[in-house]
Amino acid sequence: MTTVYVTRLAAPVGPLLLTADADGTLTSVSVPGQKGGRIAQPDWRRDPGPFRAAVEQLTAYFAGELDAFRLASRAEGTEFRQRVWAALDEVPYGATVTYGEIAARIGAPRAAVRAVGGAIGANPLLIVRPCHRVIGADGSMTGYAGGLERKVWLLTLEGAVAAR
Repeated sequence: MTTVYVTRLAAPVGPLLLTADADGTLTSVSVPGQKGGRIAQPDWRRDPGPFRAAVEQLTAYFAGELDAFRLASRAEGTEFRQRVWAALDEVPYGATVTYGEIAARIGAPRAAVRAVGGAIGANPLLIVRPCHRVIGADGSMTGYAGGLERKVWLLTLEGAVAAR
């Protein structure tokens, strides 16, 4: 059985649950009530040590002082999901893209937009892997596993949408 480390971080978008593997590599960032989000298990090791860099960078991000994460992370997923997640990693701070644009970036046909959406929704690294930067083709705020109000908050922080 492998060791899973866990810690919590109070954040402006609500409490974040961070997990890491035995090597201290970040494996998830999730929020309470997140569709598909992680829930701390009794046998997980509560230890803030492996999360120092993640906590420091997330805190700086929320303060508007960081626009790119530089963290060792690992996410389990199919080859298709890995391609989608790699495309997400390339979307710069303050920018948005559509699901169709992500599909095109990975060489998937237009018909794969729904599958792209599924892969984005399965992203285990909320905020760090910027799935919040993906919007509907008409510019609408669609789908976000962490909740649309968090998505709008993050995009407002980044200047991608006007403050309301």
